[in-house]
Amino acid sequence: MRRLRLKTVWLAVFPFLWMSSPDTVSLLLGAGLALPGLWIRGWSAGTIHKDKKVAMTGPYALTRNPLYLGSFCIGLGVALAGGQWFWSLAFLAFYIVIYPKTMESEVRHLTELFPDVYREYASSVPTFFPKITAWSSRNEMDFGGFCWSQYHRNKEWEASVGFISVFMVLCAKVVWAF
Repeated sequence: MRRLRLKTVWLAVFPFLWMSSPDTVSLLLGAGLALPGLWIRGWSAGTIHKDKKVAMTGPYALTRNPLYLGSFCIGLGVALAGGQWFWSLAFLAFYIVIYPKTMESEVRHLTELFPDVYREYASSVPTFFPKITAWSSRNEMDFGGFCWSQYHRNKEWEASVGFISVFMVLCAKVVWAF
């Protein structure tokens, strides 16, 4: 599923950039949504230790899928920045088709690896939309919260590079009107 998500996104990037018609308002609106998404993804990637324990601290105390929440904000923000409603609708359709299946697969995987801990966690923390107050568990063994080395190990810098690259092209289209 991960490969399908990534290939689909990369296949859409070039037509999106070619067909986009951003303006200052769409860029500001898109950046206003995408930047918090980038921050959420970065915070999440610097917190999670995949397959070693159930991530329950930081953003994972608010939602079980902060990486996907961040991806949603980034994707919709970039689509809005492009200045054409079609791309926002295409992104929403893609997200609705792909990500629920991805989240279901992760639930099965984590339930297999950490049956009791994950069930307790999942019963208290929402799947996608964050809680207002953080959850904590007596079973939790904190790995120390956010860590830059973990952020790099999870290759989250790639999302930042992609975001910056796309926004640079969109900004250039506004400045030079091409």
